[in-house]
Amino acid sequence: MIQAGKGNILIVDDNRSILSALEILLTPEFGLITTLLNPNLLQGELDKHDYNLVILDMNFNAGVNTGNEGIYWLNKIKKSHPEISVVMITAFGDVNLAVKALKDGASDFVLKPWDNEKLLATLKLALQLNLSKKEVSKLKERETELKNEINREQKMIIGSSPQLMRVMDMVRKVAGTDANVLITGENGTGKDMIAQEIHRLSARSGEVMVTVDIGSLSETLFESELFGHVKGSFTDARENRKGKFEIADKGTLFLDEIGNLSFHLQSKLLTAIESRQITRLGSNEVIPTDIRLICATNKNPEKMVIDGLFREDLLYRINTIQIELPPLRERGTDIILIGDFFLKKFSDKYDKHGLKFTRQAYDKLVSYKWPGNIRELRHTVEKAVILSESDTIKSEDLYLKHPGTAISNDSPMTLEDMEKLMITKALELNNGNFTAAAEQLGITRQTLYNRFKKSNQ
Repeated sequence: MIQAGKGNILIVDDNRSILSALEILLTPEFGLITTLLNPNLLQGELDKHDYNLVILDMNFNAGVNTGNEGIYWLNKIKKSHPEISVVMITAFGDVNLAVKALKDGASDFVLKPWDNEKLLATLKLALQLNLSKKEVSKLKERETELKNEINREQKMIIGSSPQLMRVMDMVRKVAGTDANVLITGENGTGKDMIAQEIHRLSARSGEVMVTVDIGSLSETLFESELFGHVKGSFTDARENRKGKFEIADKGTLFLDEIGNLSFHLQSKLLTAIESRQITRLGSNEVIPTDIRLICATNKNPEKMVIDGLFREDLLYRINTIQIELPPLRERGTDIILIGDFFLKKFSDKYDKHGLKFTRQAYDKLVSYKWPGNIRELRHTVEKAVILSESDTIKSEDLYLKHPGTAISNDSPMTLEDMEKLMITKALELNNGNFTAAAEQLGITRQTLYNRFKKSNQ
């Protein structure tokens, strides 16, 4: 093992005197010192211990001074242990030979007889190079682990209906390309899951997928969040910060709720997409970006273009391929499969193992219109599991109620129900325009969006 502040050295030379002299010189300065007369034993020795350095002679056969033997073993070492620093040593000084050794990966080239102080300095520099390479390797491994951890939360796409199969066929076809994808569909249909699946099946799956909820970003923070900023560019900019475009470099950038982006900010996004580069707030430095762009919206983007709410040129840019997700009510028996999945999930979570739906419960699930789609089904099943007092979930255990659903006079509304209903009605009256709906309700756009998201979770 490496001693604290030291390093392990393997010396390979066919001269016993050279080996002894180097061992005496290096022992006080380094950790493990191993010597070999025969280079054929080199690979086996490298596998036994964690060496930082190899001092390698260039010639091993009497009368041969071409250096080819040393170059051969250098290449073997760099192939099997690329991070190890190799210092070549020879009694025959030749500039061309030294250049070839350095090109093939040697850290340095030393002539016999050597100057002790210069040799020690050379070896310590080679040791630092090795330690730096190992640190970089560890950082890369950690980076890979973090990327895998970020991407690990793989949500399961459940179903076998023809509608879903058409979507998944499109996903498989588009995943292998870098084409921009626009995913459309009602709230709760699983647009984020489809985006994750496209990323998982893509050539960029080893990199991160960065998600940005456009609807939750205030207009003042939009550029900072997406493009980053430098220290001092605005009041709270206390340090340099990368934006989501930079963080997603080489990976996938998922812009959720793209339809909520205000018209004047759409041009800034379009510029970044077209030029494939960004500039941080407060900086003049242009930073190239390499991202795969996926966007999603629950709105009708073509209608928004007609109504003057969405730039036509931006729409062309983001929907090279458009994937429309079917609402849950159109997916037939997928409702049962997804319901069973959630039942198992929440039965385990709340330690109520073995729960099953009755036939009447299944009928109720399939006949309901699910205006909140999969998200509503999930919450309905979870609530039923929590409140269950037997080993079955019956029809009456399924509380199917949603904003906009008729509520009888003998079913008093809670404040939460009233808020949901008011928000839904305001958005319907204003064609999904959050700014106009917020003005009508007398609240800020951000407050409306936050309450809307909360009511649909």
